[in-house]
Amino acid sequence: MRIALVDSGLGSLAAAAALRRLRPDAALILCADPDGMPWGPRTPQGITARALECAAPAADERPDALIVACNTASVHALPALRAMFEPAVPVVGTVPAVKPAAAAGGPFAVWATPATTGSGYQRRLIEEFAAGATATEVPCHGLAEAVERADEAAVRAAVKAAAELTPPDTAAVVLGCTHYELVAEPIRAQLTSVTGAPVTLFGSAEAVAAQALRRVGAAPAPGAPATGDLTVFASGRGAELPEAALAYREGRFLAGAAA
Repeated sequence: MRIALVDSGLGSLAAAAALRRLRPDAALILCADPDGMPWGPRTPQGITARALECAAPAADERPDALIVACNTASVHALPALRAMFEPAVPVVGTVPAVKPAAAAGGPFAVWATPATTGSGYQRRLIEEFAAGATATEVPCHGLAEAVERADEAAVRAAVKAAAELTPPDTAAVVLGCTHYELVAEPIRAQLTSVTGAPVTLFGSAEAVAAQALRRVGAAPAPGAPATGDLTVFASGRGAELPEAALAYREGRFLAGAAA
């Protein structure tokens, strides 16, 4: 079984690690776009063009499924990617975990990039799934970029700034950018210091990984032999896992499993 993941940068690591835990025998293909990132400030047409170019090498690898491990690309490029790959290869998008956060009860916040915060797409998600719960949209200026560089000081500063914009009665936070899942622990620690109580974080990686397996008709097999390899493409070129990826638990896990 081969599963490809597309993201502008390191945002695919969380879903890839979740897949590796569920199916150690699955081959993973990571397609990133360091030449074109970040995608968020681009026009919808520009995002679609970059996502298609980023995903093109995956087609030659004959994957069984393609995960669009990027919220922004899932909003703007999913139809074009599905036209490119389906019906032969199912394409799975990434949706912020607004529904489970709302179902947990209590006020919640959605942390997202400035380009996504306040967008019609995110507002519709909240209106559809918040079910009357109080929801606050929080723009996280510079956080995705800091995560991509593995710049710990910049991550701390961006997380602190976003936490200060988060209401103190917040019970849960939706991580509305896949990059944020890589720094979940610093986010949780900073939020706890602001709210004075534990805050539940909701990411998308586990759900996306499980959905990809369902789409290919494969059951989770965490005890399977660890035989899956790891292939990396950077803006269409064959590459190694970026050094910055090794700053994160998910990146180190993938590197070790591949070795």
